[in-house]
Amino acid sequence: MSDASTGSFTLFNGQPQYQNFCRMHELAATKPMRPASRSFQFPEGAKISLPATYRADNGEARGMRALLDATHTSALLVLQNGVVRFEEYWLTGGRGVQWMSMSVAKSHVSALIGIALAEGKIRSLSDPITAYTPKLTNSAYDGVRIKDVLQMSSGARWNEDYSDPNSEVFRIGAALAPGGSYDAFMATTVRQNTPGSVCVYDSADTQALAMLIAGATGQSLTQYMQEKLFGPLGMESPGAWICDSFGVEMAFAGLLMTARDFAKLGELYRNGGVWEGRQIVPADYVAASVKWDSPHLAPGKPQVGDHTLPMGYGYQWWLPAGSDGDFSAIGVYNQYVYVNPKRGLVIVKLSANPRYGTSKDERDNKDAENILALQAISRQFD
Repeated sequence: MSDASTGSFTLFNGQPQYQNFCRMHELAATKPMRPASRSFQFPEGAKISLPATYRADNGEARGMRALLDATHTSALLVLQNGVVRFEEYWLTGGRGVQWMSMSVAKSHVSALIGIALAEGKIRSLSDPITAYTPKLTNSAYDGVRIKDVLQMSSGARWNEDYSDPNSEVFRIGAALAPGGSYDAFMATTVRQNTPGSVCVYDSADTQALAMLIAGATGQSLTQYMQEKLFGPLGMESPGAWICDSFGVEMAFAGLLMTARDFAKLGELYRNGGVWEGRQIVPADYVAASVKWDSPHLAPGKPQVGDHTLPMGYGYQWWLPAGSDGDFSAIGVYNQYVYVNPKRGLVIVKLSANPRYGTSKDERDNKDAENILALQAISRQFD
């Protein structure tokens, strides 16, 4: 999530946040989603133990439990071929606890774009996003292809300096304050790069996609997700979207769900968009979502603030380097829905890493390091 403050507390200050991330429905305005009328329960399988260590990018062996502790992990769920093989909760986590998604929300928004495309409500990803969202006319998104927005390549300027009150990240965060408006913020965005030329991780791009969903479907993000994902995937617990004073959802980070329900998006994508024999998201859209298809999206190219990560980028999904075909939804404070189709794996990790954002150092943020740990878990299933 790119937001320096949420509701009544401040982020990225080194303070523990696990007391907050479990009760965002109490701290911020939300739009609820109902559990499915027929909930889907993952079957239980033989339980595994976690590997004692994983290899950091420098080859150093590090302790798995030490990483879980250091990042204030609240939930770790491992599915193999749709069967629960590991499930533990710590701190304020629990099977029925809604957790703050951070940017894991982005991958859910992408799935909804694929569904709207299949329904013909979006004609083509080559269409300009402003064909469906007139509120973005004269903004950075005017005339930009939907595909470029999906790939974080809109060309919009994005400054992620939390100490600068004029930065985009500061101003989009302020939109959650009383009287604030995400739509009003989006109208002020300006272009910096040629669309489709540079991948800059920009939460405003996801907010633009939510505006696209609303414009194309005539429904709010909450309504459309309730109908197209929450019900069909059999979500077992209530969910919610954090919203601004005008009821507009924080599409880039404000999804509240349980670990088991987050896992259902991973399981849907592991199976090529199919759920219980029904094609929910088009197979070709899912396949395109988890591949990089241009040099500016290749591992090491996407820009996050003033640095890059050793991953590529698809349609709001991160793509680790290598040939394993794995992919992940990733949110700050170390939230993950990691998918490895070759091994039949979906892993959900929900966390509240207190060091996150206190520096720009990977030793604090541990974005890539957590992926290495999840990959170590997945290798147990070779």
